[in-house]
Amino acid sequence: MSIRNLPNVPLSSRQGLQSKIMDGALQRWNADLMASSQSGEENTISILDPIGENWFFEGVTAKRITAELRSIGDEDVVVNINSPGGDFFEGLAIYNLLREHKAKVTVKVLGLAASAASIIAMAGDEVQIGRAAFFMIHNTGVMAGGDRHVFREVADWLEPFDQAAVSIYHARTGIAETDLHSQLDKETWINGDKAIEQGFADSLLASDELASAPEQQMGQPSPKAAQKELDIILAQAGLSKSKRRSLCAALKGSTSRAAPSGMSGAAVHEGVKNLLDKINSI
Repeated sequence: MSIRNLPNVPLSSRQGLQSKIMDGALQRWNADLMASSQSGEENTISILDPIGENWFFEGVTAKRITAELRSIGDEDVVVNINSPGGDFFEGLAIYNLLREHKAKVTVKVLGLAASAASIIAMAGDEVQIGRAAFFMIHNTGVMAGGDRHVFREVADWLEPFDQAAVSIYHARTGIAETDLHSQLDKETWINGDKAIEQGFADSLLASDELASAPEQQMGQPSPKAAQKELDIILAQAGLSKSKRRSLCAALKGSTSRAAPSGMSGAAVHEGVKNLLDKINSI
């Protein structure tokens, strides 16, 4: 059990809703950012993708975190986070799992802990954050379809989850709940220094604890990061997972065959970039 007095949040689900990753979070997310190999902690869990199973790369699920915690046993654990958010309810489930872990949980926010990922981060007994990293907190966001009666019902159903998020943030930071509601209403970005000042985090990460893919160091995302971003955009455009998989596979195959020897990664990135430009122009 966490050494902090953090609230447990009951879960519920509702069919017909899809979680939404906010545009600002997607734009600021550097999917190539990861923990440095020099950090060398044992018993590490990595949360470096969107939260939930609706994404091409499967995303981070409570089922996966359960298996990793079971493997670690009752020992201290480090949780590295760099995620644009995703399924808020899956995030709550992961928060509950970490909150109930019987040993110390240290959370390290490497780049971004947005939305559902910020909730997960609050389960840490100790929270460290990069100086250039961010928390992003906002009201629960979903995509839904229907008439005005459906939307009123969905709005009423979501309200307790916004209160649950406020209760979690309040338990850690001590910030008044009315002030936290205001921060959620306007979508608030909190950098490393401010996170410590406000109580969302305890200390700054050392710069040598962060690393990125070689392609990102050269000014462009890796093929894997580009495909992650493409998948999120296509998912939010309404394409099914199977359709997104086939499009990404076809794009990767065609650009790899067209690329000169040794340049397949750059070609994949360029192909993804071109497709993203076309989508953004619609």
